[in-house]
Formats: sequence, C-alpha cells, structure tokens
Amino acid sequence: MSSAVHAADNDDAPDVYFTMGVHNDFGCQPASNCLPQRQAGDPSDPQYPEYWISDWTMFRVFQNYADNPPPYTNPPSTLSPQDYTVSYGTTYYDSTYKPADGDGEGAMMEHYHKYCLPIFPIENNEYSCSFVSLGNKAYFLTYPEDRPADMPECCLFSPQNHPPRRDFIKHLPYSANRSALLNGSVQAYALTLQGPEPILFGYAFNQALSPDAATGEWYRHPQSFYFSGDSQTAKAPIVSQNYTSFRKQQPQAADTWDTVGQMCTAQPLPKCQLFTYQAQQDNKALQAVPEKRGAGVWSDLKAPRLRPSGE
Repeated sequence: MSSAVHAADNDDAPDVYFTMGVHNDFGCQPASNCLPQRQAGDPSDPQYPEYWISDWTMFRVFQNYADNPPPYTNPPSTLSPQDYTVSYGTTYYDSTYKPADGDGEGAMMEHYHKYCLPIFPIENNEYSCSFVSLGNKAYFLTYPEDRPADMPECCLFSPQNHPPRRDFIKHLPYSANRSALLNGSVQAYALTLQGPEPILFGYAFNQALSPDAATGEWYRHPQSFYFSGDSQTAKAPIVSQNYTSFRKQQPQAADTWDTVGQMCTAQPLPKCQLFTYQAQQDNKALQAVPEKRGAGVWSDLKAPRLRPSGE
C-alpha cells in the first residue's frame, strides 16, 4: 500500500467530500496537506490530455483481492472469473469547458451502463447512471428504462466536486510496490485512508508512451482507476475501471453536458441521498446507517493528516 492518510476530527460542509485535492480543496489548507512529496527516482507525473473520451471495463472484485491487489490487467490476470463481475461504461472529459454560470471550469461525465457505481450502500446497482461535473457542481443522473424506485431523474451530488485537473495525479502518492505488480508496465499511484476499513483511491498510467488513437500524439495513457467500493451492502470491496480506446477527442455537448440542462429541471433540484437510499428503502429513519458501513462509504471521510511517504 502507498502512504496512509488518517482522518482528523473536522466538520465538513454538507455534500462536500474529501478527495485529497482531486475534486475540491476541502481539507487541503495548506495546499501541502494534499501534495505528497515525490522521492528521488520516482518517475515524472503524467497528465491528462486537455480533452478525451474513453470506454472502460469495470470489475467489481468481491473475493481474493487481499492477496491480489490492483492495478489489474483487463481481465485481471491474478484473479479468476469467479472473483469478480464485469460491466461497462464511458468517460468524457474536457478541461476547456466553461459553465454558463461561471462557477468553476472543466467538465466530466462518467456513464455507467446497466451497473451503477457501487461505492454507496445500495443492494441492487443494476441500473444505468451518470455522474456529471460541470465546473464546481456535480450531478447524478438516472434513466427511465431502469431507474430504481424513488430515485430522482437528476439530483445535486455536490456543490464542490469539479473534474480532476490535468495534473491531478500530483495529489496521489506514487506507489513503487503497485507499479511492480504488472511487470513494471505501469506507474501506479494510490492513497489509502485509514478507518474501520481502509479506503483505497488509486490510479495507474501506462509507463511506456503510445500513440493516441485519434491524433497519433505520443503520451502515457491512463491504464486504470481503482478504488474501494461499499463492501457490505453493494458487495464491492475493490472496483477497477480499466480504460479501453482512450483517445484525445473532444466530447460533443449534445451527447454529454447538455443532458444536465435537459434532465435537471426540478425546482428546487433535490440533493442526492445515495448514502442513505437503502436505509430509506428499508423503511428506516432517514439518517439511519448500518452498524458496519463498509470500506467505500466516502461520506464518512474528514480532512486528513498525511503520514510521511512510504509504502
């Protein structure tokens, strides 16, 4: 594991989640709190292209992950097909986007096809969903063909959850141990937050340069995004999104960002309640939470104290 981060007692604003500086600056005062030091011999940090589109294959790993940690190949060569489920999606990214309300910059849409992001304590994730960040605001969308009962078409996920900046990887510790897992073919980064169960947030880039499928430009392509999901209710202790067909192509607004204006029409726009959705479905009190909430309950995270770098 890479450097561990321990939560400090510090109240946060509603629906603003600690992300080590990747999606907001909560808990990052001073900025050095969220900028782990690079060591002599560490590779240079890769960056995103200014805009891109990529499909991905998502693996929900529910067993044999302790001795076989990510990053993974596609499919995971260290696991058997009985250890994970497979689903698909697409990410759209544009760092040049300017929202009409002037609140922040950049746009990103992660669309999950027929299986939604399993970081929330929800039993059945077999529905399509999208997370869309436009400037500083992030929205959660569901669709009529498989929308769960009582979920809105659109809700405000967070008022402070911007897309990762092109240089976002500077916020994550470099992991030499994880980088060695795939025969040295990747540069792996990982943040581990300590709590009742460790919460993992990691990213891997291919170490070798390769040409862009659309432009021919050579750079280090993203390989995978891996993280802790909700281990108790969603049965997703480890999740890995492995990128395919990553290409420097500017997304079309009609297919991406415009959906927010089309679907987020409720006045007032409801706040998302994804961390309490299952409790409500089980006829529990709105604020009820399971006794053991699982590794991926990101809503519990507070401002961190970063330990010295190390594996």
